[in-house]
Amino acid sequence: MTPFRRPPARRRRRTALLSVTALTAGLLLSVSFQQPATAGPNLVRNPGFETPGAGGGAAMPDCWSQSGWGDNDFTFATVPDAHSGTKALRVELTRRVDGDRKALVTESAACAPAVQPAKQYDLSLWYKSTTPDTAITLFRHDTVAGWQYWTDLKTLDLSAGYVRAEVRTPVVPPGTDRISWGVSVFGTGSVTTDDYGMEEVTVPAPDPDCTGTAADCADGRWEVLETESPVRSMHSVVLNNGKVLLIAGSGNDPERFEAGTFTSAVYDPEDGTYETIPTPDDMFCSGHVQLSDGRVLVMSGNKGYPSADGTIGYQGYKDSYLFDPATETYTKTNDMNDGHWYPSATVMGNGDVLSLGGLREDSSGSVTTERWSAAEEKWLPLGEVNQTWSYWGLYPSMVLMQDGRLFYSGSHTFGNGTPGTGASIYDYDTSTITDVPGLRNKDERDQSASVLLPPAQDQRVLTIGGGNIDSNPDAGRLTDIIDLKEPSPRYRAGPPLPQGTVDLGGPGGPQAQTGGQGKMYGSAVLLPDGKVLETGGALHNRADPVFSASVFDPVTETYDKVATDPQARGYHSSAFLLPDGRVMATGDNPGNGSWNHQVSLYTPSYLFKGPRPEITSLPDQEWTYGDTQRITVDRPIAKAELIRPAAVTHSSDPNQRFVDLPLTVEGNGLTVDLNVTGNPNIAPPGWYMLFAVDANGVPSVAEWVKLSGPAALADTSAPSTSAHVHDFAGDLGKPAKKPAKKRTSAPVSPQISGCDRHYGSANVCVPTVFPETVRATKTKSLTRARCDWLAANGYGVLKVNGKDDPLRLDPDRNGRACG
Repeated sequence: MTPFRRPPARRRRRTALLSVTALTAGLLLSVSFQQPATAGPNLVRNPGFETPGAGGGAAMPDCWSQSGWGDNDFTFATVPDAHSGTKALRVELTRRVDGDRKALVTESAACAPAVQPAKQYDLSLWYKSTTPDTAITLFRHDTVAGWQYWTDLKTLDLSAGYVRAEVRTPVVPPGTDRISWGVSVFGTGSVTTDDYGMEEVTVPAPDPDCTGTAADCADGRWEVLETESPVRSMHSVVLNNGKVLLIAGSGNDPERFEAGTFTSAVYDPEDGTYETIPTPDDMFCSGHVQLSDGRVLVMSGNKGYPSADGTIGYQGYKDSYLFDPATETYTKTNDMNDGHWYPSATVMGNGDVLSLGGLREDSSGSVTTERWSAAEEKWLPLGEVNQTWSYWGLYPSMVLMQDGRLFYSGSHTFGNGTPGTGASIYDYDTSTITDVPGLRNKDERDQSASVLLPPAQDQRVLTIGGGNIDSNPDAGRLTDIIDLKEPSPRYRAGPPLPQGTVDLGGPGGPQAQTGGQGKMYGSAVLLPDGKVLETGGALHNRADPVFSASVFDPVTETYDKVATDPQARGYHSSAFLLPDGRVMATGDNPGNGSWNHQVSLYTPSYLFKGPRPEITSLPDQEWTYGDTQRITVDRPIAKAELIRPAAVTHSSDPNQRFVDLPLTVEGNGLTVDLNVTGNPNIAPPGWYMLFAVDANGVPSVAEWVKLSGPAALADTSAPSTSAHVHDFAGDLGKPAKKPAKKRTSAPVSPQISGCDRHYGSANVCVPTVFPETVRATKTKSLTRARCDWLAANGYGVLKVNGKDDPLRLDPDRNGRACG
């Protein structure tokens, strides 16, 4: 296998930059000491390079091979400067533009160690190095797909003399029968290695100990809190102190907008209290993201509601604010270059933020790319921001890739997706967009959810469900998965969403979903056991809530149905992970303009499996890229990870990510070194929740750590600061689209939200297209069928705005729909 070939000349290589809450009573139980992991014999063949390769004079010893990619000058040599015996292996780079060189265990059945799925292995070697740009890199052999890059495990420090490096692999995925590994060099200098070791380890699993009912232990438990949210929580942001910022603005209420009544609240999960926060502007349907220092950047919002006659749509202002968790106050920043109602917000590897899409001040579509400079703490002027003049729609889900490009997953809000395949890779540096194929029903992914699957190092994205506000079909069950490590990635079909019940407003109550019925408005939440909770949703535009929840396992790519939130969670709902491992769900805003203020908490089944591991010491909260951080735990753990806190609205949180921390475990299993990625595009700078997880998937309560890098992070030009980024998504099957001709805006229908504004106030959404089941029959006219549906969904009598009655809801012309 040649895992990393030099790219064609037409392709530009990208480089990355280098550089609690307590649980409910009864869940925190006493902990008994358990035995540490046990190890086995060395599985590496020719670990000290003493056996020469074929031909005697070959540079590479038996069972060892050269590999690498990119534009660099290098040498491989067997040298006498050994740790033990007579030979060691040296890899040296004398010039580097990009790429790496690596000495790997030969990828063959004779040389590559056999492994077993679900097992873990301790890897070790002795080394000395003249460059800090080196890492232990791991490949795996898939019994179907063949050899493929797996992950980087550990960055090696500079060392003039021999030192030992050790790291534990993640759990071996299904379908893997062998692995290959070695040291990558991705900066000028040399690394000399010797005496490799690989041992199978068994991490002890605590004895099963169900602390709840059988249903709790299988499916988890939901509870609805007695205290309701005091605000219409359109936006939910988990802060770096464990509290939750809930932003309403006017809360989709035109009367509050006219009165200038804008609200936010901070919820404290530890004592269940809310603190109402003075809010300076209508942040209803803004964008938001956490900055590296923990402050929350809130961009744009609602400058104006649609006109009563529907000729003017929603309008987005240019204002932007910072929310400080320490003072719980908002501070205004400089303005954006354009209005952006429903903008994207993606934090980059250097801490900058890119924002695209949304509606301008005149309710047309914004084609302006905005960039927040972390260094200057301001939105950059238009002339300093690369532009494609593309309209990305509303809340386009833009996921940061490991090389600094953005993946548009196809998830968005309102109407159809973007022209083309519905998904694409956006290169800000070159202002180019390349379509990515495979997303099914791409124009019915309105209000779908997309998430970067655990761990972020795997670069796989899952897209769940969705519908279409304009045509209003039944929301779908489709899920699609894409692996961005492939040379030419494309979506492939995932398993269909499990079905639940749907409340159609009829007298019989919720009924079982059938056929292809799925959900839009669903939420996807990364859990500390490495799985994804999907919950909430609705079948149609702001109507017909779906009651179902399931957990997706990225390893087996299967769904498991779990307990269901008893509250409707459709439009403007959100769900997110708390530092104690539970999930909080808020909101629901049906088309009749009402709001669900009740809050639900989900306790996953892993919190009913007995005692939780505890992080007993965390000497350092300030972490840097490529670092090794030592913690102690009260009993052996199987894995640890960083999870970026949520900043979610409208099913969208493109910055949500789970970053694996490969372990180096000391003898008794209680002292653990955590190996931090050297690539800030895998884990953008900022505050993260650190979880330690045992072999049963039971997580600790999170500790907060801040991940950042040296000043070199700001330098995008110096090759010596480039992180280890493998050649991937670099041979896209479609040609890149160059920037469009400069323009001011894109035309957007004033009824883009799928609401006919001829009826009721601006917060009421009478659908422009009713669900297919709402139709004329032998005994019922179309008007009566529509009015019955509106009545069943709590609309009441609605004023007709103006003289037009496009939906034929006022046949007697008295100015009242369904009067």
